[in-house]
Amino acid sequence: MNVPFSTTLEVRDTCLCLHAQRAARALARYFDDALRPFGLTNGQFSLLMALNRPEPPSIAPVAQLLAMDRTTLTAALKPLQKKALIEIIPDAADRRSRLLLLTPKGSALLAEAVPVWRQTHAELENNLLNGNGDFLRSMLLSLGNITPA
Repeated sequence: MNVPFSTTLEVRDTCLCLHAQRAARALARYFDDALRPFGLTNGQFSLLMALNRPEPPSIAPVAQLLAMDRTTLTAALKPLQKKALIEIIPDAADRRSRLLLLTPKGSALLAEAVPVWRQTHAELENNLLNGNGDFLRSMLLSLGNITPA
């Protein structure tokens, strides 16, 4: 039994997951372009920003913040570690655990990139329908909290 083309159009026009994925890809490209002069992708910028804390975090809270599994996060850390933007160090309180440390080089690069991120973000938010960034953020946050039935 074939799925009718009308179903394809229904999914194209109504699927929240498809629309969120398309928007995420477009946003990723937009910020990738802005951050390219710093040698960063938008994902790397977000990861460095997640490590910008008074105390180095362990992997679990960073993975949770970025909605990534630990394996994916570990893979994403490797290029940043190779560029000496981060260090992965043993936790003195629990030698089995590792902490993620933003290096001075990583911190400096982040400081250079933030003004460009701010400008890019402001341009994007100003172009939203009715400039309604707060509404979009609240909707995205609510979607980020859904769990499978």
